[in-house]
Amino acid sequence: MGRRFAWLWAAYSASALGTYLAFDAFSVIAVIALHAGSAEVALLAATGPAVGAVAAVPLGPWVEFRRKRPVMIGMDLLRFAALLTIPVAYALGGLGLGQMLLVSVVVAAADITFNAASGAFLKCLVPADRLLTANSRFESTNWTALILGPPLGGAAIGLFGPVTTVVANAISFLLSALGIRAVGGGEPHPEHRNVERLRATDLLEGWRHILSSPDLRPLFFNNLAANALIMVATPPLAVLMLGRLGFTPWQYGLAFAVPCLGGLLGSRLARPLVARHGQWRVLRTAAALRVLWPLGLAFVRPGLPGLLLVMALEFGVITFSAIYSPVYATRRLECTPDDRVARTLSAWSITGKATTAALTALWGLLAMLTGPRTAIAAAGVLLLATPVLLLREPRGVTAPPSPATVPPSPDGSRPSR
Repeated sequence: MGRRFAWLWAAYSASALGTYLAFDAFSVIAVIALHAGSAEVALLAATGPAVGAVAAVPLGPWVEFRRKRPVMIGMDLLRFAALLTIPVAYALGGLGLGQMLLVSVVVAAADITFNAASGAFLKCLVPADRLLTANSRFESTNWTALILGPPLGGAAIGLFGPVTTVVANAISFLLSALGIRAVGGGEPHPEHRNVERLRATDLLEGWRHILSSPDLRPLFFNNLAANALIMVATPPLAVLMLGRLGFTPWQYGLAFAVPCLGGLLGSRLARPLVARHGQWRVLRTAAALRVLWPLGLAFVRPGLPGLLLVMALEFGVITFSAIYSPVYATRRLECTPDDRVARTLSAWSITGKATTAALTALWGLLAMLTGPRTAIAAAGVLLLATPVLLLREPRGVTAPPSPATVPPSPDGSRPSR
């Protein structure tokens, strides 16, 4: 894949490991250091990403007409600086919930902006026939970090205090920025635009492209619904397992760490499956198979059988999600013109985060009124309907890459597409 992609992959690996070392770190700090109650922890978990998504709306068009690598480096440095204020304030005895909420908003907006720029940059950096390979490697790295990060982060918090993993996460973003800087090479200047005065049409272009594309529209709604419905069952399941069923925190963590091995398996299978069966068939099949499992979580019982059942069900979800994700990410890039990638990815992320936050709050209310099992079962039943969105293969035309956006190789030529 070349030296430049190797540096990009190294940068991604550093930030992924830091992110999962600090998995749920803000909630841990709020409980241990600030003695926050459940309502305050829920506010911190939901409000920061939701407000960050709204703040990121004008950033998609802003990113579109700028070189992507400096934007990525800037977002990494912004996250590094914002996160570093947490341990500094904690050391000085001045850390409060308001500061943590503000940092959460900044980090969420920077996440969306970085992801929009990185998707566009990857499409420029990697030839079209290697996009699936690149996305599969990122997916594999992500699941490896998820296996290693939370247990190591939990041990670090126990040994060194509640803000330790936030420091590690901040440093990981600094390392990511250095790795992206080391990518080097040329990057084409985007089309000149007056980006100081963004128009409403610029802000909406990402959503307009998604909704008007016969290729992207079914993927968008399927991914939006499936991801949100998988996520909304997590809080009721935590209440059920850690409360009524009496599982210990380490057992709860183990129930979700072990199945992440399925993520490594799925990410390795994605490319050969596409080569053998075709992109759309793999997408449609993986989307159907990943939603068969969550309904079973409503029937978890106490003890070892219940723990093994959760592991088996989560393994199924994660394995087929890991097959689906790199293929869908590749198709999304292939079906988006180069001059709309950042706005499209921004619109996608913003809608996904806002929808998940809203449905999570709604499912919390449902669980309070009907019980956690009912809420988990409701999400599982609705999930079974999501593959219907992908039954018919679209006949849209995949957007060709613009030659102007393909960076020259070191010898001055352009990689073949």
